[in-house]
Amino acid sequence: MPLNPHSLRVLGALMEKEMTTPDQYPLTVNSLISACNQRSSRDPVMDITEDEVRTALHVLQDLELVAAARDSGRVPRYEHRIRTVLNLRRDETAVICLLLLRGPQTPGELRSRSDRMHQFDELASVQATLDRLAGRETPLTAVLAKAPGSREARWMHLLGDPNDQPVQAAPAQQDPDSLLERVRALEERLNQLEARLVAIE
Repeated sequence: MPLNPHSLRVLGALMEKEMTTPDQYPLTVNSLISACNQRSSRDPVMDITEDEVRTALHVLQDLELVAAARDSGRVPRYEHRIRTVLNLRRDETAVICLLLLRGPQTPGELRSRSDRMHQFDELASVQATLDRLAGRETPLTAVLAKAPGSREARWMHLLGDPNDQPVQAAPAQQDPDSLLERVRALEERLNQLEARLVAIE
Protein backbone atom coordinates (compact mmCIF):
# COMPACT_ATOMS: atom_id res chain seq x y z
CA MET A 1 0.00 0.00 0.00
CA PRO A 2 1.27 3.52 -0.80
CA LEU A 3 1.25 4.60 2.84
CA ASN A 4 3.92 6.96 4.14
CA PRO A 5 4.89 7.19 7.84
CA HIS A 6 2.25 9.86 8.56
CA SER A 7 -0.56 7.78 7.07
CA LEU A 8 0.65 4.71 8.95
CA ARG A 9 0.72 6.64 12.24
CA VAL A 10 -2.79 8.03 11.70
CA LEU A 11 -4.13 4.57 10.88
CA GLY A 12 -2.40 3.01 13.88
CA ALA A 13 -3.68 5.71 16.23
CA LEU A 14 -7.27 5.17 15.08
CA MET A 15 -6.92 1.41 15.54
CA GLU A 16 -5.44 1.82 19.02
CA LYS A 17 -8.08 4.23 20.31
CA GLU A 18 -10.94 2.12 18.98
CA MET A 19 -9.68 -0.82 21.06
CA THR A 20 -8.41 0.98 24.19
CA THR A 21 -10.76 3.99 24.61
CA PRO A 22 -13.97 3.12 22.72
CA ASP A 23 -15.95 5.79 24.61
CA GLN A 24 -13.78 8.50 22.97
CA TYR A 25 -13.88 6.93 19.52
CA PRO A 26 -14.28 7.92 16.61
CA LEU A 27 -11.69 10.71 16.81
CA THR A 28 -11.74 14.35 15.83
CA VAL A 29 -8.75 15.79 13.98
CA ASN A 30 -7.50 17.41 17.20
CA SER A 31 -7.80 14.14 19.13
CA LEU A 32 -6.03 12.36 16.29
CA ILE A 33 -3.15 14.85 16.36
CA SER A 34 -2.69 14.17 20.09
CA ALA A 35 -2.87 10.41 19.56
CA CYS A 36 -0.31 10.52 16.75
CA ASN A 37 2.10 12.67 18.74
CA GLN A 38 1.97 10.76 22.03
CA ARG A 39 5.31 10.50 23.79
CA SER A 40 4.50 7.06 25.16
CA SER A 41 3.85 3.83 23.24
CA ARG A 42 5.26 5.34 20.03
CA ASP A 43 8.43 4.56 18.12
CA PRO A 44 9.51 6.84 16.68
CA VAL A 45 7.93 9.79 18.48
CA MET A 46 6.51 12.21 15.91
CA ASP A 47 5.35 15.82 15.74
CA ILE A 48 2.70 15.66 13.03
CA THR A 49 0.93 18.90 12.15
CA GLU A 50 -2.78 19.35 11.50
CA ASP A 51 -2.16 19.68 7.75
CA GLU A 52 -0.17 16.44 7.73
CA VAL A 53 -2.94 14.62 9.61
CA ARG A 54 -5.57 15.91 7.19
CA THR A 55 -3.46 14.87 4.19
CA ALA A 56 -3.00 11.42 5.71
CA LEU A 57 -6.75 11.14 6.28
CA HIS A 58 -7.41 11.95 2.61
CA VAL A 59 -4.98 9.24 1.51
CA LEU A 60 -6.55 6.70 3.85
CA GLN A 61 -10.07 7.66 2.78
CA ASP A 62 -9.15 7.19 -0.89
CA LEU A 63 -8.02 3.65 0.01
CA GLU A 64 -11.23 3.13 2.03
CA LEU A 65 -9.17 2.39 5.13
CA VAL A 66 -10.69 5.37 6.97
CA ALA A 67 -14.11 7.01 6.77
CA ALA A 68 -15.87 9.96 8.34
CA ALA A 69 -18.18 8.68 11.07
CA ARG A 70 -21.91 9.15 10.60
CA ASP A 71 -23.88 11.26 13.07
CA SER A 72 -20.70 12.66 14.61
CA GLY A 73 -22.14 16.13 15.19
CA ARG A 74 -20.77 19.45 14.01
CA VAL A 75 -17.13 18.37 14.42
CA PRO A 76 -16.18 15.61 11.96
CA ARG A 77 -14.90 12.40 13.50
CA TYR A 78 -13.00 9.62 11.80
CA GLU A 79 -12.90 5.84 12.16
CA HIS A 80 -10.76 3.15 10.59
CA ARG A 81 -12.12 0.41 8.31
CA ILE A 82 -8.99 -1.74 8.10
CA ARG A 83 -10.61 -4.68 9.89
CA THR A 84 -13.30 -4.87 7.23
CA VAL A 85 -11.08 -4.08 4.23
CA LEU A 86 -8.40 -6.64 5.16
CA ASN A 87 -10.73 -9.07 6.95
CA LEU A 88 -8.76 -8.96 10.22
CA ARG A 89 -9.57 -10.78 13.42
CA ARG A 90 -9.26 -9.00 16.77
CA ASP A 91 -5.87 -10.56 17.56
CA GLU A 92 -4.58 -9.70 14.08
CA THR A 93 -5.80 -6.12 14.43
CA ALA A 94 -3.97 -5.74 17.75
CA VAL A 95 -0.70 -7.07 16.32
CA ILE A 96 -0.86 -4.87 13.19
CA CYS A 97 -1.70 -1.85 15.37
CA LEU A 98 1.32 -2.39 17.62
CA LEU A 99 3.63 -2.84 14.64
CA LEU A 100 2.27 0.37 13.09
CA LEU A 101 2.81 2.40 16.26
CA ARG A 102 6.06 0.91 17.60
CA GLY A 103 7.88 -0.54 14.60
CA PRO A 104 9.44 -4.01 14.44
CA GLN A 105 9.03 -6.06 17.63
CA THR A 106 9.58 -9.56 18.96
CA PRO A 107 6.60 -11.82 19.75
CA GLY A 108 7.41 -11.36 23.44
CA GLU A 109 7.24 -7.58 23.16
CA LEU A 110 3.97 -7.79 21.24
CA ARG A 111 2.42 -10.00 23.91
CA SER A 112 3.48 -7.73 26.77
CA ARG A 113 2.17 -4.60 25.02
CA SER A 114 -1.14 -5.94 23.73
CA ASP A 115 -3.10 -6.38 26.97
CA ARG A 116 -5.42 -3.41 26.45
CA MET A 117 -6.22 -4.50 22.89
CA HIS A 118 -6.23 -8.29 23.02
CA GLN A 119 -5.03 -10.77 25.65
CA PHE A 120 -2.81 -13.50 24.27
CA ASP A 121 -2.80 -16.53 26.57
CA GLU A 122 0.72 -17.55 25.59
CA LEU A 123 3.62 -16.60 23.39
CA ALA A 124 2.67 -19.32 20.91
CA SER A 125 -0.62 -17.49 20.27
CA VAL A 126 1.26 -14.35 19.21
CA GLN A 127 3.52 -16.41 16.97
CA ALA A 128 0.50 -18.10 15.39
CA THR A 129 -1.07 -14.72 14.67
CA LEU A 130 2.13 -13.41 13.07
CA ASP A 131 2.48 -16.57 10.99
CA ARG A 132 -1.14 -16.33 9.84
CA LEU A 133 -0.66 -12.71 8.75
CA ALA A 134 2.59 -13.61 6.96
CA GLY A 135 0.98 -16.58 5.22
CA ARG A 136 -1.76 -14.62 3.48
CA GLU A 137 -1.90 -14.42 -0.30
CA THR A 138 -0.76 -10.82 0.19
CA PRO A 139 1.42 -11.01 3.34
CA LEU A 140 0.84 -8.39 6.03
CA THR A 141 3.84 -9.24 8.23
CA ALA A 142 7.41 -10.43 7.72
CA VAL A 143 10.14 -11.67 10.03
CA LEU A 144 13.47 -9.88 10.24
CA ALA A 145 16.81 -11.58 10.68
CA LYS A 146 17.85 -12.00 14.31
CA ALA A 147 20.13 -9.27 15.59
CA PRO A 148 23.47 -10.49 17.01
CA GLY A 149 23.00 -11.70 20.57
CA SER A 150 19.18 -11.60 20.47
CA ARG A 151 17.08 -14.65 21.34
CA GLU A 152 13.95 -13.66 19.42
CA ALA A 153 13.55 -12.42 15.88
CA ARG A 154 11.62 -9.18 15.32
CA TRP A 155 8.59 -8.87 13.05
CA MET A 156 7.43 -5.94 10.93
CA HIS A 157 4.21 -5.03 9.09
CA LEU A 158 4.06 -4.73 5.31
CA LEU A 159 1.52 -1.93 4.92
CA GLY A 160 3.87 0.88 3.90
CA ASP A 161 6.75 1.71 1.63
CA PRO A 162 9.51 -0.86 2.20
CA ASN A 163 12.04 1.99 1.91
CA ASP A 164 10.61 3.50 5.10
CA GLN A 165 11.27 0.34 7.09
CA PRO A 166 13.80 -1.82 5.28
CA VAL A 167 13.74 -5.54 5.80
CA GLN A 168 16.94 -6.63 7.47
CA ALA A 169 18.55 -9.19 5.22
CA ALA A 170 19.59 -12.51 6.67
CA PRO A 171 23.35 -13.02 6.77
CA ALA A 172 24.64 -14.81 3.70
CA GLN A 173 25.45 -18.46 4.19
CA GLN A 174 28.91 -19.49 3.02
CA ASP A 175 29.50 -22.82 1.30
CA PRO A 176 31.55 -25.01 3.69
CA ASP A 177 33.69 -26.25 0.79
CA SER A 178 34.44 -22.67 -0.20
CA LEU A 179 35.47 -21.81 3.36
CA LEU A 180 37.73 -24.86 3.50
CA GLU A 181 39.44 -23.80 0.28
CA ARG A 182 40.05 -20.32 1.67
CA VAL A 183 41.55 -21.72 4.88
CA ARG A 184 43.87 -23.97 2.89
CA ALA A 185 44.95 -21.05 0.67
CA LEU A 186 45.71 -18.95 3.75
CA GLU A 187 47.73 -21.78 5.29
CA GLU A 188 49.75 -22.19 2.08
CA ARG A 189 50.45 -18.45 1.94
CA LEU A 190 51.49 -18.45 5.59
CA ASN A 191 53.91 -21.32 4.94
CA GLN A 192 55.41 -19.40 1.99
CA LEU A 193 55.87 -16.29 4.12
CA GLU A 194 57.52 -18.28 6.89
CA ALA A 195 59.92 -19.87 4.35
CA ARG A 196 60.84 -16.45 2.96
CA LEU A 197 61.40 -15.12 6.47
CA VAL A 198 63.76 -18.02 7.27
CA ALA A 199 65.67 -17.39 4.02
CA ILE A 200 66.07 -13.70 4.87
CA GLU A 201 67.34 -14.48 8.37
